[in-house]
Amino acid sequence: MVEIANEALTARIDPLGAELVSLCDAQGRQLMTDADPAFWTGHAPLLFPIVGRLAGDVLRVDGRTYPMRQHGFARRRRFEVEAHTADAAIFVLRDDPETLASWPFVFELRVRYALSAATLSVEAEVVNRGKEAMPASFGFHPAFAWPLPYGGARDAHRIRFAHPEPAPIAMLDDGLIAPTLRPSPVDGDTLHLCDALFDRDALIWLAPESRTVSYGTADGPQIELRFADMPMLAVWTKPGARFMCIEPWHGHSDPVGFAGDVWDKPGIVTIGTGEAHRFAMQVTLHR
Repeated sequence: MVEIANEALTARIDPLGAELVSLCDAQGRQLMTDADPAFWTGHAPLLFPIVGRLAGDVLRVDGRTYPMRQHGFARRRRFEVEAHTADAAIFVLRDDPETLASWPFVFELRVRYALSAATLSVEAEVVNRGKEAMPASFGFHPAFAWPLPYGGARDAHRIRFAHPEPAPIAMLDDGLIAPTLRPSPVDGDTLHLCDALFDRDALIWLAPESRTVSYGTADGPQIELRFADMPMLAVWTKPGARFMCIEPWHGHSDPVGFAGDVWDKPGIVTIGTGEAHRFAMQVTLHR
């Protein structure tokens, strides 16, 4: 386990998946999920090279098919710890025979965690090391404590968007994007959180107006997420669980009925040979 810390925050990252597994405030209060196995054992997996699920769990590339599990393979792979200082760490994953069997591209994924005051910055850079263009998606999947450890009631928590979000949202049908949209559950700029919101799985904003959201109670400390590089957002939990996932995405599951090539999949980024694409998220604790 790799630990970074400063005067405001302490973060612990597991090289398996380069996954953030703990984020504590200066008093040692845990801001992340307890990972109760009765609900979900994840903490904050990195989603690469796809986000969500593919139809039949099959990736199609230029007419060939490859097996690909939900959210890709990065979360199950051990990263190299390339650098580690008191308040920052860099993790690297490269292609190998196992990844090439499901993702036929030569790549490097570099993930940097860094603390500055009360902000944790997470930057992921996907590098195409091959001789042809490479498709990719990427997503963050942090699960925060619900309720946060500041005394607020569970049903008093809400997510506030930087802008009103009146547009309908997408839903999932057996892990795929359903053909019918759902009316926005956001009241102006506020999503009031309750278990019933998640009876049909995640809430997905395919094109939100906001690139900043805050999570907490109206009169308590807030966790703010900024995700300027990520055009989509999902919010998810399991009814009864003690976590709330707020997930900036670049890409999403296949739509129901989609059977096309990965190049035609919504949310795919095309990275030229020798080029790189950056994805970033900042998490700030406001007291």
